[in-house]
Amino acid sequence: MSAHACAATASSAVVDLVSAFYRFTAAATAAVLALGLILGLMQPAVAQQNSATFVFPYTGTLKKIRDSGAVRIGHRQNSPPFAFLDRKGRPIGYSLDLCDNVVEEIIAELGKDIRVEYRPVTPENRFDLLNSGEIDLECGSTTNNVERRKIVAFSPTIFVTGTKLLVRRGSRILNLRGLQGKTVVLTRGTVHEKAVPKLAERQKLAIKFVYAGDHQESFQTLAAGKADAFANDDVQLYGMLAETRSGAEFRVIGEFLTYADYALMYRKDDADFAEVVERAFHKLAGSREIVALYEHWFQKPLPSGVRLNLPMSPHLEELFRVQGLPMD
Repeated sequence: MSAHACAATASSAVVDLVSAFYRFTAAATAAVLALGLILGLMQPAVAQQNSATFVFPYTGTLKKIRDSGAVRIGHRQNSPPFAFLDRKGRPIGYSLDLCDNVVEEIIAELGKDIRVEYRPVTPENRFDLLNSGEIDLECGSTTNNVERRKIVAFSPTIFVTGTKLLVRRGSRILNLRGLQGKTVVLTRGTVHEKAVPKLAERQKLAIKFVYAGDHQESFQTLAAGKADAFANDDVQLYGMLAETRSGAEFRVIGEFLTYADYALMYRKDDADFAEVVERAFHKLAGSREIVALYEHWFQKPLPSGVRLNLPMSPHLEELFRVQGLPMD
């Protein structure tokens, strides 16, 4: 082959090679563009899948509240200063204010607004209404004890008290022994319903016991002369005297017959909800707001205008410190 022919052949080969390179480059570019288009179309779906993956799977009470958009608060109607009704029939009190803070923490946890629905409860039905789902949080004057913790759960302690006796002034009754042969009224569904008769039996006292549906009915039983004493926690007796302005007619007497720690109540075995409640209380203690709430209801005038004048006990103050209350 001549030199001229060889050169022509080589030139043709180079042209073919360059042409093949451009065809490959064009095909590769098209493939990249197509892949980019496919990925662009897929991105929203992938993002939605990833977003769905990170939604916290709430269970129990938090799921119930998130799904319904409401939290149901159970409250007492005549247990001042913890939970009672104002002149317009609205639930107010120390326990209701504490529950407001728990609701705020629930809203922060769920990241959505929720409405609050109030449901009145009695000492007798509060446990059933809670466990049936009719209420989510009970805000009243409920004692936290071993027997009750078998069926419900409790917040940190909100108050420390104990059982005493309310009697008419001039009755000469000074203590439980002074009720030998007399009648004591107790509220059904309370710890006193069983505890006080056991004390009387232990001391061999012949006391007759009658029962009422709530504290207001128990007080009315005493006021009507159908009982000689009303056994209840001293703070509630003082609260009732303040609200009814009847301190001139009745007085609280005797040593403590029992002791009790009050707490808010919610459903048992609900770790997520328990964490929210605990967090709310730590914030209340850490900011000292819990002290302000206590002073508002126990040292300042109640709606009736009467003061209870009950400074915080060293025991309760120490319990609040455990929850995070700063030292003075």
